[in-house]
Amino acid sequence: MKKIMLMAVVLLSSVAASAQHAVGSFTLQPKVGMNVANLTELDNADSRIGLAAGAELEYQVSDIFSLSGGAIYSMQGSKYDRTILKQNIKTTTKLDYINVPIMANVYVVKGLAVKLGIQPGFNVNSKQTFSGKTVIGDVDEKAELDAKSVDFSIPVGLSYEYNNVVLDARYNWGLTKVFDGSDAKNSVFQITLGYKFDL
Repeated sequence: MKKIMLMAVVLLSSVAASAQHAVGSFTLQPKVGMNVANLTELDNADSRIGLAAGAELEYQVSDIFSLSGGAIYSMQGSKYDRTILKQNIKTTTKLDYINVPIMANVYVVKGLAVKLGIQPGFNVNSKQTFSGKTVIGDVDEKAELDAKSVDFSIPVGLSYEYNNVVLDARYNWGLTKVFDGSDAKNSVFQITLGYKFDL
């Protein structure tokens, strides 16, 4: 029993020392990276690779727990090929958002955090492009899409911090339909590299 108690104390001590920043402190983290995005409910859809860039503010609540909020420009959507009159047309759906992730972060070991939160996103661009070669000539067209102005998702992920440099990987699980009359939702894998500044 004494050995178990001693092991528990050692474990709790190591967990308590896992935070990178002092309790009660704020940090600002500019970050940049990429998305591997797609839309659910689309047959044969390929991912759209896009930019993710912005900043997050984090408050260290305790040694192992923090809260963060940010604003991330996020290029999302999908790509897919479809055949029209026996001609292969490449279609790219471009959906760009300003996402606002609000995250709870638990530091399980020094520098390593598990993240979970809620993320509203505000659509700033929604277009569809068509390209390909047909019997009547090359296709290069754009069309406006009527995407919903607000999107909600659940971000879940991991981050690792070393010397204030943060590698963050998360999945944004879309909760709301992107278009009226369609069941398609956003599905986004995101990886970013950032740097934390103490405020």
